Amino acid sequence: MGRKDMGRLEHKVALITGGARGQGAAEARLFVQEGARVFLGQALAAEIGATGQASFLYLDVTDAQAWQRVVDEIEAQAGRLDILINNAGTNVRHALTDTTREEWDRMLNVNLTGQLLGIQACAPLMKRTGGGSIVNLGSTAGIMGHPVAGYSTSKWGVRGLTKAAAIEFAPANIRVNALHPGVVATPMMDPDSALFRQLVDLTPLGRAARPQEMAEVALFLASDAASFLTGIDLAADGGFSELGAYGAVWKNLHAGS
Repeated sequence: MGRKDMGRLEHKVALITGGARGQGAAEARLFVQEGARVFLGQALAAEIGATGQASFLYLDVTDAQAWQRVVDEIEAQAGRLDILINNAGTNVRHALTDTTREEWDRMLNVNLTGQLLGIQACAPLMKRTGGGSIVNLGSTAGIMGHPVAGYSTSKWGVRGLTKAAAIEFAPANIRVNALHPGVVATPMMDPDSALFRQLVDLTPLGRAARPQEMAEVALFLASDAASFLTGIDLAADGGFSELGAYGAVWKNLHAGS
C-alpha cells in the first residue's frame, strides 16, 4: 500500500469500550476502515471482524482485574496498545431528589471510575511501546449546568481526570483528551421524545449529530493529526453548550408539575 493510500490509523492498536452500539460502534467501524486493529464488544467484532482487524474481549469497566486481563490479552495478541477510547457510559434521568444511591453509584462507577481504571491499566503498556492516545468520553453535561446530578457529576469528573492524566503521562508521549458530545442520534435517544426534540431545537445547527460524526472527532483525537493536543475539552455539540440551554429544557419539560 502506498503512503497516500494508508489509513489514518494504519498499524495502530485500539481498545474501545462500550463499542457494541451507537457512538462506540461507529468508532469501531471507522477505526477498522482506517487500518487499526480494534478490540471491542462481541457482536460488533463478529460483524466487522472478517478482515481480522476486530476482536472481542469481555470487559466490565468497573472491575480493575477485568481491565488488567484485557490489557494482558491485547499485549499477547497484538504486542502493543496505541489508543484507548473510554466510551462506556450510562445515565438515569432522574431529578436529584429522586436519584437512588444505587443509581448514583452506578453512574459514577461506569462513567468516571471506569475511565480511571482504564487509564491505570492501559498506560503502562502504552509507555512500554512508545506512547499513545487516550480519549475520554464526556458530555456537554460536564461543561455546563445540567439537571441530572449523577450523570452531570460523573461527566464533570471526566474533565478533571483527563487533565490530571494528561499532566502525568505527557512525559511518556501519552496524550489524554476529552470529547464532549451534545445530542447524538443513537438507540439510547428516542427521536420522538420531548427531551430529544427540545435538545435539537436548542442546538444552533438544528439537528442531532450522527454517531459517525462523533466517530470522526474521536478518530482525529486518537490519530497523529492531533499529535500536539493533550488535556483539552473538545465540545462536538453543534454549538449547544454555548447557549446554556439545559436549564430551559428542564424547565419546559416540567412546566406545571
